Amino acid sequence: MELLMEQYQKGYSKLLNEVDGLSKELLLFKPSETSWSITEIIIHVSDAELVHIHRMKAVLAEENPILTAFDQELWTDRLHSQQLDHQLYLQLFKSMRESFLPILQQLTEQDYFRTGTHTVAGPLTFKEILEHSIEHVEGHIEQIRRVKKRFEAQNKQ
Repeated sequence: MELLMEQYQKGYSKLLNEVDGLSKELLLFKPSETSWSITEIIIHVSDAELVHIHRMKAVLAEENPILTAFDQELWTDRLHSQQLDHQLYLQLFKSMRESFLPILQQLTEQDYFRTGTHTVAGPLTFKEILEHSIEHVEGHIEQIRRVKKRFEAQNKQ
């Protein structure tokens, strides 16, 4: 469980290291019509963290709560993520992670096996939701790296 806490704690710095100092042009670049820009990815990671923390708190505080899904494409499109301030959302992500760490540090081993029922995935333990939150950030860091490579390749031509 210590490893999970450590990985969770490092999520913000890993994300920041990947996007710090990028040009506005790169932040807004979309590799294709259906791809997300780095700005949209950052907003999505922050939005998803909000959802993950809500789910984790519900599982810890309630008896088998219902955990709802959200449509990430609709959130990105209808909330106009491309026009939002990515720095503000990075700060929000950092604050959410920092504010949840004291809760993680107080958990018992039994807490990790408390469950909720996701409307799509079915029963999930707290540990599974925490692992997904960690993996989610890692997956999007890889996506950011791919966008940066596409941007560099396009600008070499």
